[in-house]
Amino acid sequence: MKKPSLLLYIHGFNSSPFSHKAQVMVQYCKENRPDIKVIVPRLPSYPQEAAEFLIYLIEKHKTEFTIGLVGSSLGGYLSTWLSEQYGYKAVLVNPAVKPYELLADYLGKQTNPYTGEDYFLESHHMIELQDLLVKTVTTPESLWLLQQEGDEVLDYRQAVEKYLNCKQTIEKEGDHSFVDFERYPEQIIQFLNL
Repeated sequence: MKKPSLLLYIHGFNSSPFSHKAQVMVQYCKENRPDIKVIVPRLPSYPQEAAEFLIYLIEKHKTEFTIGLVGSSLGGYLSTWLSEQYGYKAVLVNPAVKPYELLADYLGKQTNPYTGEDYFLESHHMIELQDLLVKTVTTPESLWLLQQEGDEVLDYRQAVEKYLNCKQTIEKEGDHSFVDFERYPEQIIQFLNL
């Protein structure tokens, strides 16, 4: 008997469960696939804590559910790591490839614009991010890269190269938020076999 489905949406840096893409997935499932349990956790702001929290969630649900991952930006980086750990399929939306380099520019006080939380990003957090690096994707068939070339935050070419052997949808223009993400929930769920 097929296990029920769980979609775990992993948001990005300084984001939250209320981000547009997360809400698109929640709303789509509510209206079209109410059988899918959707979890969009508010992640801790620090990498190691976020990773541990995601492992806790997966360990809590893995025996009962078939799990699929959707990760945006830093969430895409974390989804890649989780996919390697557990063998789950994941859709990566404008994923961060080297967040330990990118976020080095953000050291110091941060405020999450969604939650209002203040916290301090320090150099040891970049080491925590490096510890989660997947150097080589071992199951490229488990990953789907959704990337827009107009991403103003990340160099899209890094993702195209990193996920070379994975399914890729590369769109001209767009931006880091992934313009018109509403076109993809059905295909995402199909890819994740949920």
